[in-house]
Amino acid sequence: MQESRLFKMVYYLLDKGKATAPELAEKFEVSTRTIYRDIDALSGAGIPIYAEAGRNGGIYLMNGFVLDKVVLSEEEKQEILTALQSINTTQNISNSQTLQKLSAIFNLNSEDWLEVDFSRWGDKEYDNEKFELLKSAVIHCRNIKIHYAGSYGTTSERIIQPLKLVYKSKAWYLKAFCTEKQDFRIFKLNRILELEVLNESFQHRDFPEQANISDAECNKIVLRFPEEMAYRVYDEFDKTQVQQQGDGSMVVSVSLPKDAWLTGFLLSFGTQVDIISPAYLKEVIAEQAKLIYEKNKP
Repeated sequence: MQESRLFKMVYYLLDKGKATAPELAEKFEVSTRTIYRDIDALSGAGIPIYAEAGRNGGIYLMNGFVLDKVVLSEEEKQEILTALQSINTTQNISNSQTLQKLSAIFNLNSEDWLEVDFSRWGDKEYDNEKFELLKSAVIHCRNIKIHYAGSYGTTSERIIQPLKLVYKSKAWYLKAFCTEKQDFRIFKLNRILELEVLNESFQHRDFPEQANISDAECNKIVLRFPEEMAYRVYDEFDKTQVQQQGDGSMVVSVSLPKDAWLTGFLLSFGTQVDIISPAYLKEVIAEQAKLIYEKNKP
């Protein structure tokens, strides 16, 4: 129990900067005398903790102190190295100085058992360069100019304030504020055809939850797939959205955005999807399938 409290005390001081003994005593439900004993125990374990008396005094950690091998368990150290090693978004991080330094500090060799690469198949150089530029623009709050391929076949030029990079459902997205629309928008990274980081900076703001796709912008659709399409169904949909039927078929209930992407997405299943609802969507897909046939018939 004491060991757990000591660790929590260190985390608390790292977060707050300083605290008084009565404050720590109240937080950890012990006496002030126990807090001072804990300080002695931490100091004896090599943690640079000290107390200053007086009106503006308190309990501090030495400036520049970070958690190191004194505090982290062997399992925690290995988890940190694995997390760094596994993310190969923009470069081979296993060769980075960060990983090498942490391996030396922890006195551990990271096991090369996992690789995560978010770039597309083929030449990934541009994807990585784009990601690195966007990451820098988000961190330094710099406006960017993009050429963006929209959902309805149009390409537009916009100046946006990039706020956050998000990986969701097998794709990267950029949450941003669009200066033209004066509203928050979400952009798919693969559709950003060109980008330029501008010299103009902006004041960071949080991306509001209500700026995500609303119910009004979505179709609530119900689809049926034959049993042999299970591999694709579970690629595209969460298992909570899938109901297995007695004959082996699968019924999927899901909300998807109302745009041209949805038509292409449903057509990608070919004859292996039956649109149960909404009825108008069946007509849209049938018409598009007819146009495809007319365009490609012998």
